[in-house]
Amino acid sequence: MTEPHAACRAGVDIGGTFTDVALEHEGRLYTAKVLTDYEKPERAIVRGLALAAEEAGIAPATIQSVVHGTTLATNALIERRGARTAFITSEGFRDVIEMRNEGRFEQYDLSIQLPAPLIPRCDRFPLAGRLDASGKELVPLDEAGLDRIIESIRAAGYTSVAVGLMHSYRNGAHERQVRDRLRRALPDVSVSISCEVSPQIREFERFNTVCANAYVKPLMSSYLGRLAQALEAEGMRCPLYMIHSGGGLMSLESAAEFPVRLLESGPAGGAIYASHVAARYGMERVLSFDMGGTTAKICLIEDLHPKTARTFEVARTYRFKKGSGMPISIPVIEMVEIGAGGGSIAHVDDLKQVRVGPESAGSEPGPACYGRGGERPTVTDADLVLAKLDAKRFAGGSITLDTDAAKTAVRVHVADPLQGETVQGAYAVAEMVDENMSNAARMHAVESGRDLSEFTMIAYGGAAPLHAARLCEKLGMDSLVVPPGAGVGSAIGFLRAPFGYESLRSAVMRLSRFDTGVVNRMIGEMNEEVSRFLAETGHRGQTVRELRAYMRYAGQGWEIPVEAPDGELDGATLERLRVNFVEAYTQLFGHEVAGLDVEVVSWALSLRSEAVAPERVQASAGAASATRAECPPIDSRQVFDAKTGAFLDCAIYDRASLPRDTRLDGPLIVTEKETSTYVSPDFGLVLQADGCLLIQRRQGKGA
Repeated sequence: MTEPHAACRAGVDIGGTFTDVALEHEGRLYTAKVLTDYEKPERAIVRGLALAAEEAGIAPATIQSVVHGTTLATNALIERRGARTAFITSEGFRDVIEMRNEGRFEQYDLSIQLPAPLIPRCDRFPLAGRLDASGKELVPLDEAGLDRIIESIRAAGYTSVAVGLMHSYRNGAHERQVRDRLRRALPDVSVSISCEVSPQIREFERFNTVCANAYVKPLMSSYLGRLAQALEAEGMRCPLYMIHSGGGLMSLESAAEFPVRLLESGPAGGAIYASHVAARYGMERVLSFDMGGTTAKICLIEDLHPKTARTFEVARTYRFKKGSGMPISIPVIEMVEIGAGGGSIAHVDDLKQVRVGPESAGSEPGPACYGRGGERPTVTDADLVLAKLDAKRFAGGSITLDTDAAKTAVRVHVADPLQGETVQGAYAVAEMVDENMSNAARMHAVESGRDLSEFTMIAYGGAAPLHAARLCEKLGMDSLVVPPGAGVGSAIGFLRAPFGYESLRSAVMRLSRFDTGVVNRMIGEMNEEVSRFLAETGHRGQTVRELRAYMRYAGQGWEIPVEAPDGELDGATLERLRVNFVEAYTQLFGHEVAGLDVEVVSWALSLRSEAVAPERVQASAGAASATRAECPPIDSRQVFDAKTGAFLDCAIYDRASLPRDTRLDGPLIVTEKETSTYVSPDFGLVLQADGCLLIQRRQGKGA
């Protein structure tokens, strides 16, 4: 199969508002941004690829590989529009996904609202049969009871079935037995089993993950099949790869079988993009900020690698509150995601407070200024009223914005209820969305024990460069980078992603009573799994293998990731593992706990293709600040600045014509095809040798 790093390849990211395309051909990058097609998303992909290919001067059939990421699975979970799904679980555990883990994320809220379980109680079927915690059979599977359940599933017309039995992470025999009988009796019904989807300890998270996989599997299988056919119809008979939530590439077949791995695929591409930029400049501490049309994503990147986790939450009912969402237990690049994008809808609540999001106007009908029937104000409408956007240059001139419609929407829905002026209403909307994103970044940093003033922000996505400077002001950050192609950053990140897959297994075991034979066999099975997934992509090059153990002191409730010695485990490697745990624990908590035994809860084995390190670039602070006479802008206009609370005379520059290594002080706006970058009066800008915009706080302009 053709490698995705061939001469001509494309990355495609479907968002809630726009579908972004990045095409790399003979070392040059060509991009396109088209409105997402909700009825048939593949049509927007084909249209975007055709536009990018036309700009590159090639036929679409020339493209040798396509890497794709999408939020369709995530949106299906949030909007509850997946397949009608049945859940078969162990007798006595029917209500696990509804009881959750009994944690209260808002301790004093008497009206606390937990997310409704993905599968209602009437669609859950208990089945007798039981394994113990070590995977040994205590009670045989009730085959007669299973046959009765199968008949109920047939009669009710379910299209998908999730199977989650107790302790199947140690032994999946019972789950595989259920799957085999289901497939023989109901060959047209999709089946997902937890021992393959998420073989990890903690039944609530594992059950919820397999239910989510089954819920979106028919939808995603159908979509991926249509996409492959649509590309082939346009002559693009090239390999199609999917990027998973952990930031690696997987085959179309694996993605269709485990679509839950795609839930954070788009944001993962953006984090890879930011990591690539950080590596070029040797930035050890980076906050990536991705703001598109529907959501904003924030991720910490340290030592050139984004922070990762084994679980994340979808559809939180309380903004920023861990525990208020639907837990998904898969490897993922850890980030905070909130409903704060250009299309996020603003309104005034009963307390006369301005609220923004999480509801989005999307691409249909879109913001009021799009002229597609939207009447409610969005962040994009507010930015247009504040003159941060040029009505004639939006999206490279492909969309002409209606300024009057934006003003009317802001006035009717925000300014009039607050008895203010239209500009004041737009200011309130923009400031509220910026504060929401700043709060999310602060909370993410505090939870990770980090001080954001020591970090550099990398901004990408269609709306992020417009809001990034204000976020830096609020967060006390002094440096900001807007890389080339920032408006389609996630799609570019797809082109930088390695082939890779991560396998997870749980087997709670104290080091004092460690069974190396059991664990070595388990790691061998994990190695076969990751090798098989990598082989499906057609990759034949060099690979990097990494083994991690998730460990804790005996008696603790949660574990931390620890680098594990690779190879056969024996007495020497176990001692090395203990030392690594103590070092990691001390680094996190400042001390070790003497006299306590240590245990391993889970193992993670990843295999990925070897990445080529990007060429290093030395950041330039630029010469003395240039005047407008020395570096004339293409235009100027009055633009509202949030910190000063006034309209300021703002120079407008075209990114393609900016001089390199010349410092320009704000206020100014840099326009390009997919986005615009606002530089406030406190900051100055220097175009770097590789095309990045380095924006730094001016001397004497304290945070």
